[in-house]
Amino acid sequence: MRFRWAGRVSAPVCVALLLATPAWVKGQAQGPPQSSALSIPEVQRMLPEDLNRLLHTREAEKPLVLQVGSRVMYDQAHIPGAEYAGPGSSQEGLKLLHDRVARLQRSSLIVIYCGCCPWTRCPNIGPAYHELRRMGFANVKALYLADNFGADWANRGYPVASGQ
Repeated sequence: MRFRWAGRVSAPVCVALLLATPAWVKGQAQGPPQSSALSIPEVQRMLPEDLNRLLHTREAEKPLVLQVGSRVMYDQAHIPGAEYAGPGSSQEGLKLLHDRVARLQRSSLIVIYCGCCPWTRCPNIGPAYHELRRMGFANVKALYLADNFGADWANRGYPVASGQ
C-alpha cells in the first residue's frame, strides 16, 4: 500500500525547508564534511559503557586512548590512561596526533575522544578520526559522547583522572 499525500505546501515553506537542509542531505555532496563528527560511520563509534568495560577486562587488548580536544579539558578531567594528542580541529593538533601514532602498527586499536560539546557540534573528533584513517589505521573507534565528557562519562561514574 502506497501513501499519497494530497496536501499542498506553500512556496515559502518549500524554500525554507530547502535552505535549512544541509547540502550533503540534498545530494549535493558526498555526506557530512570530514570536519563533522557526523561523518564518522556509526560502526566506528564506541559507546562509553563499551569502552569502560574494555578498559576493565583483563583478557582484552587495551586500546590506545587519545584525547583530541583541548589541553585545558584534558588537564581538568580525562579517562585514566588516556594521552593528550592535541585538538583535532587545528593543524598543530593533527600534527601532534600524527607524530604520536606514526610508528604504531596500522592494526592497532585506537580510541579517540573529545567531549568538549555535543557530538553534533564537536570540531575535533571528525578531523582526528579522518587523519588516522588517512594514515592507514583500520581499527579506529571514536568514543560517542552525545552531550559532553562530563555528562556522558564522568557523571555516569566511569573513572576520571586529572592533571597531566
